[in-house]
Amino acid sequence: MPAPKKTARRSLLVTSAVLSSLALTAPVSHAAPEPSPSTSPSATPPANMSTVGGERLGQPGTQVNLASGVPVLPKDLTARSWVVADAESGEVLAAHNAHWRLAPASTMKMLFADTVLPKFPKTMEHKVVPSDLADVGSGSSMVGIKEGETYTVHDLWLGVFLRSGNDAVHVLSKMNKGIKNTVKEMNEHAEELQALDTHAMSPDGYDEPGQVSSAYDLTLIARSGLQKKDFREYCSTVTAKFPGETKKNKKGKSVRETFEIQNTNRLLAGDSDVPVYQGIAGVKNGNTTNAGATFTGVAERDGKVLLVTVMNPEKSEHNEVYKETARLFDWGFKAAGKVQPVGELVPPKSAAQASAQPGANDSGEAGGTGDGQGASKSAVGASAAGGSTGIGVAIGIAGGVLVLLAAGAFLINRRWPLPDLVRRRGRS
Repeated sequence: MPAPKKTARRSLLVTSAVLSSLALTAPVSHAAPEPSPSTSPSATPPANMSTVGGERLGQPGTQVNLASGVPVLPKDLTARSWVVADAESGEVLAAHNAHWRLAPASTMKMLFADTVLPKFPKTMEHKVVPSDLADVGSGSSMVGIKEGETYTVHDLWLGVFLRSGNDAVHVLSKMNKGIKNTVKEMNEHAEELQALDTHAMSPDGYDEPGQVSSAYDLTLIARSGLQKKDFREYCSTVTAKFPGETKKNKKGKSVRETFEIQNTNRLLAGDSDVPVYQGIAGVKNGNTTNAGATFTGVAERDGKVLLVTVMNPEKSEHNEVYKETARLFDWGFKAAGKVQPVGELVPPKSAAQASAQPGANDSGEAGGTGDGQGASKSAVGASAAGGSTGIGVAIGIAGGVLVLLAAGAFLINRRWPLPDLVRRRGRS
């Protein structure tokens, strides 16, 4: 595979909109049957799929309301399943087999991050012991963590998001009372989010029987994760310095150098046959033998913020998952405001209670204090610690319209904006 191009830091503005007072009725959630124990998906989607988010989303095939002025969907889409949604309002603009339960590969790391990221402050340090890495799957993607070395939580999350490092996932899982406990918490969190197609068997997305998700659920999970400041920062980081191994220099002094890691999200970092997508801000890609290529992305253009998930394109062309995602983004930005939605991304089960209790949720920062102030403070845009670059950093609130979202809570029956203004600044 050709090496990714060296890219300049690009600018991204995820704008926030004034909360709408127009009430929308949240649909009743209906789950599909329990996932099959087999990891091998069927050749065709099942007739009986979940209707979470709307009846049409449970129907097989492409769902879209084409009308005068609505652009036609791209004709060269080969993915088994995909979803195009408005990240702010939650409207699903179009979908194809939205609730088909398929192997998710490393997009499952979005659920892992959304579950575990708030638990540890980013400055916390951990010395890696052999048991931390003992059960990393054969052939896993790795960031290069070494036994006996000490890493900050910030380092570990960069390894998870940029290099999709299963070694980093396992270290964080061991810090979180072990793999079994982490998987249990991930499944509990998926249920709270109403991601009812999703069942985690491992924290890293490694192929295992019974590990499934859907394009709908991955979009839902990404939307939840994007409420967290640190999640947005990590998933939009292009390159970063990662701690290497401690060695003796010529003078006999112990020295620990760093090496550069680059995000494997090709729409963010670019590749020989895939340009950086205008307005891209994350989130996560994956690829395994069983799952094929999977990807969930978020991008902003002309004041619209869209989420697109694509699972397992049948076309074997290099970087096909990114090419199909880009075409769906292009369609979504042209169709936004013109096409009638076919469903919606539902809020978490506890959304009504959370929105009624300001300050009930954490700030969205890793190891947040729970005071709910993270989304209401202005901050100067800057690179994160550790030499990471090309980062989405919270730099302030647009016109003060997001005070109501200071707690970072989903607002049921209201339009849901991203919590704050996000920019990724260019570098020359």
